[in-house]
Order: sequence, then C-alpha cells, then structure tokens
Amino acid sequence: MTPTLIKNLSRHVGEEVEIRGWLFNKRSSGKIAFLIVRDGSGVVQGVLLKTNETAFAAAEMLTQESSLYLRGTVRAEPRATGGYEIDVTQVIPVSIAGEYPISLKEHGVEFLAERRHLWIRTPKQAAILRIRAEIEFALREFFYRNDFVLADAPIITPAACEGTTNLFEIDYHGDKGYLSQSGQLYNEATAAALGRIYCFGPTFRAEKSKTRRHLLEFWMIEAEAAFFDVDDNMRLQEDMVVYVIERVLERCRNELKLLERDISKLEAVKKPFPRISYTDAVALLNKAGEAFEWGDDFGAPHETIIGNHFDSPVFVHRYPTAIKAFYMKPDPEDEKVVLGADLLAPEGYGEIIGGGQRIDDLALLEQRLAEHQLPREAFEWYLDLRRYGSVPHSGFGLGIERTVAWICGLDHIRESIPFPRLLHKMYP
Repeated sequence: MTPTLIKNLSRHVGEEVEIRGWLFNKRSSGKIAFLIVRDGSGVVQGVLLKTNETAFAAAEMLTQESSLYLRGTVRAEPRATGGYEIDVTQVIPVSIAGEYPISLKEHGVEFLAERRHLWIRTPKQAAILRIRAEIEFALREFFYRNDFVLADAPIITPAACEGTTNLFEIDYHGDKGYLSQSGQLYNEATAAALGRIYCFGPTFRAEKSKTRRHLLEFWMIEAEAAFFDVDDNMRLQEDMVVYVIERVLERCRNELKLLERDISKLEAVKKPFPRISYTDAVALLNKAGEAFEWGDDFGAPHETIIGNHFDSPVFVHRYPTAIKAFYMKPDPEDEKVVLGADLLAPEGYGEIIGGGQRIDDLALLEQRLAEHQLPREAFEWYLDLRRYGSVPHSGFGLGIERTVAWICGLDHIRESIPFPRLLHKMYP
C-alpha cells in the first residue's frame, strides 16, 4: 500500500490509506479506541472498533511516541482537526517507545529547553517550524522572481563586519579567524559580478544578551543590488515582506490557527509601509514620555514604542553616522546621518531588517576604516570594489528568527529555530 501524508488526506476520501507516523495520544471507551497520530505533515484521529481484535490488541501496546503504520479508510469529519478521520483496519507497531519524558501536561520552559529535541514534536512547535519553512521558501521564491541570484557567503572570515566587540574567534590553522556576523561585505563583491544577489545562511553574534529577541546563532537572508539607492532598497524590502505574509496566510492557515495567531494583524500589513526619520522617532519617544537623547541607539523598549504606533512594519531611516557601521553612506544633505533604514515589526517585535546604501567612494571608505580602527590589510579586497568600477549600491539583512517570531506571535525567539543557541546554553 502506498503511504499517504496526513496533509493530503483530502485527496483520498473513501479510499484506504496507510499513514506512517507516531502516536501522539490515545483514549478508549472500552469498545472503541481513538488513536491520535502525527506524521510531521499533520495530525489525524484514527477510530478503531474493538471488534477488530488484532488491530485493537496492537493499539493497546502503543505508548506515547511509539512509531506505527496505521491503515484504514479516510472519512470527512468537519469536527476533527484537519477535517478528516480514518476508520482503522490495521495497526502495525514499528517501535514501542519507552516512558516519554514530555507528557501531555504543562511543563516549565527550562524542562522543555533541555529536551528541545523532543519538544519540537509537539503540535505547536511543529507548526512553528512548518511556518518557518514556508517563510524561507517564500523568500527564495521572491528573490528568484525579482532576478536575484543566490550567491553564498563564507561563514569563516578574517575580520569583523559589524564591529569587533561581539565576534566568535576561532583558530584558523594558526591564524585568527572569526565566525561571520554577516555576509554583506562579500555580497557587495558578488553584486558587482552578478548585479542583484542574495545569500542565506547562519550568522553569529557573541553578544552577552538574554533578551527574548536575541540568539547567538541565527539565520539571515541578505540581499545586495548594484545601482540601488536607499529608497529602492526600502521598496524592495516592503515588497518582500508583503509577499511573505501573503504566502503564509495562503498556505499556513491551519498552523496559524493552531498557534492561536490573530491573523487580522497580519492581514493589516499593506504597502507602502510608513517611513519616519530617526530624528522624528526620537521626538515620538519623548512625546510618549520616554526620555531619549538624539545620538543614542534604540533598545528593545524604544523599538516597541515606535512600532506600536503603526499597524504595519515601519521604516526608521537616517540614523546618526556615529552609531552605524563603517560602510554606511552619509546623507549628502546631512552628513551627521546615514542613508540607512531599519524595519521595525509591529506588536513589540522590534527590528527584523537592517540595511542601507553603502559608501561607494574609495577615499571616504578608507577614512571610515581608520576611524573605526579596523585593520586595513584585512579589507584591501573590499577597497578593490571601489577601485574597479564602483557604483551606487544598497542592501539589507532580514533575521529569519525574528520574522518567524513576529508572524507566529511567539513570546520568545527560542521557539523560532529548531535548536536555539542562547547565552550559556548550547545543549542539545
């Protein structure tokens, strides 16, 4: 018998199917047993009568998370999760599980974090990971449709991209190397070769932060485009975010419902997104009663206050030059600020995208490297990009985990990735 995924049961109403999965839960009234089975694509209830003695005896052997083959006929049932049930004809145990440490009762976060490898089997955690997969697919689809070429950047680098204070240093056969904070500098090189590119991979920040928004290892999708200015950059970002939201609403309704996500807040995300300058954002904070000095960087509480003023994500642009990376291009009309913008998600989720226009002038870039006390020899290749055919160019990086947390409505970023890396926590 050909196995069928639970998510595809609608195609097999009235037919006999085989589900290969794990027992999530079971209950019995004596004459009838109900087997809740998951297979990674969804959850279905199998209904088994005691008159089927062989199958009933096999079902009684099953413990939580035992693996099995479940055979039976698909029946539409509007009251059931997913809208279908299976009238069971055969139960074939594959492996009987020992006493499962995560029972169906409530457990504390620390208990679950230590058992993350098992916690991800629960319906809500599995739903989050399916939504994450859909977000990643939608992002790749968006870039493909907009003529961006995937060009992977190295994970091991010889120098800092975002500053030297939060680097993970490694021994690179006797030399110092670092785990990448961003693929952006390399993206600028490949954009000069291919025009429009993006990279997608893990990035690392050794920040000693324990907030609900921070991970030490996270995934970013980073785009770079030749001949793009800061406004082109923001338009691309809002097109991308709206595209992703539409795809998730279209393809992950069941998962969002399981997470009890208020989808009206996602449906309210429309372009164009509001745009405010850093200076106006500072005024907004002070008007809201939050004492804030021009020139300081926003923390999570400040981003929350700003984001809560809007239903859609909001761009905050033209940050002070002094608090932004060395490669950010100053605004020709006011060199105290740069042509950069962060995209803040609503509902208190803060920054999900950071980006801007890059310096394309060789002399200014050399000056910035010196001001930031960065080793020039490590950046000679980067300076070459300004020596040989420099053009205006812009790019950005979107944090996958923060985006997943926002779209799913999660309380903590640790649930947005299968195996989070947190301060002092590297297990499992």
